[in-house]
Amino acid sequence: MWLIIQKGGPLMYLILLCSVVSFTVIIERVITLSRAKVDVTAFMAKILDAVRRNRIMAAIEACDRVPSPVASIIKAGLLKQSATRQEIKEAMEEAALVEVPKLEKNLNILATLAHVTPLIGLLGTVTGMIQAFQVIQAKAGVLNPVSPGDLAGGIWEALSTTAGGLSVAIPTLVAYNFLVTKVDGFVINMERAATELVQVVKGER
Repeated sequence: MWLIIQKGGPLMYLILLCSVVSFTVIIERVITLSRAKVDVTAFMAKILDAVRRNRIMAAIEACDRVPSPVASIIKAGLLKQSATRQEIKEAMEEAALVEVPKLEKNLNILATLAHVTPLIGLLGTVTGMIQAFQVIQAKAGVLNPVSPGDLAGGIWEALSTTAGGLSVAIPTLVAYNFLVTKVDGFVINMERAATELVQVVKGER
């Protein structure tokens, strides 16, 4: 692996840096989303039961004990439980504007890396081929025969950077799509929970 990195030229080090950043962001996001995960059905059953019993403070305290964006949004609605339906919805929407960006944090970095690293690899391919043709031109200028060894350096760089760029981009793109799906799941759960809370607070369920 180290030989491939060395043969790939300077751009391989940039690709290596991209891989480190990508891996770090993926691990951080997986840990963060795992910690934010909650059994929404069980959580909402507990909250709605407390609301029906008019134990609003108990419901708010239950939200405080759950480190999840769903709990934060429900708490915002509970704090406005005596207001109008529209005011409750607006309070939860404002809380969502705070919580959703936390879930999406750094995902734009993964999307950028997934698109940029293949281009870096392509650039390495181009520079490698330029290097190979420069050798051919130099040899032809002095009427020396060109051997495969003379072209090896440029071809090494061309193929190594292409492989390196794709090796980083493919898992990064897969991880990005996986994490986006997770975030979308959180958003759907938040919307569903918010709707249920409004209905129960206003006596519709």
